Amino acid sequence: MGSQLAGNVNRAGAGWWAVALCALFVAFYTASAHAQDLSELPFPLLEKVEAARQACSDFESGQFALELGAVHRIDLDGDIQRDWVLDEAGFACSTAVSLYCGTGGCMSHFLIEDRMFSLLNQGWDMANIGPFRVLLADVHGSQCDGNNPTPCVVASVWDADEMVWRSTGAEWE
Repeated sequence: MGSQLAGNVNRAGAGWWAVALCALFVAFYTASAHAQDLSELPFPLLEKVEAARQACSDFESGQFALELGAVHRIDLDGDIQRDWVLDEAGFACSTAVSLYCGTGGCMSHFLIEDRMFSLLNQGWDMANIGPFRVLLADVHGSQCDGNNPTPCVVASVWDADEMVWRSTGAEWE
């Protein structure tokens, strides 16, 4: 019976350590989700983050957080180099729930080389269509002659010669 009791004590001790390690992991993971490393963020995007941080601080001394997933590295222009995207959907302010986003969506800032373009959207993705990298963005329904719940998507292609995004409203018949 004594050896059985000792075995139960060892299991209890092991269980305590497992709980402690899980708690430590959760604390570390939560902290890292609110503090992304900005050391490599290009200056134009860093300016956006600093402006958002200041806006939050100015609003009832709020605390700003850059959520995990706010910064993306993805090939936007098809040159096989990873470009930068900063999504304000990943901005958080402790004193204002909707400081950065509204019914139209959130701003996303797309940086290719030294050119930054911003788009109000409710989500975006990249696709390959033929030889083109295409930015697909869910935008406010007013851009499709409707209102907010009207489905509306814009497709844009990077023009490397002119260094601009190209989009069109198709003429449907």
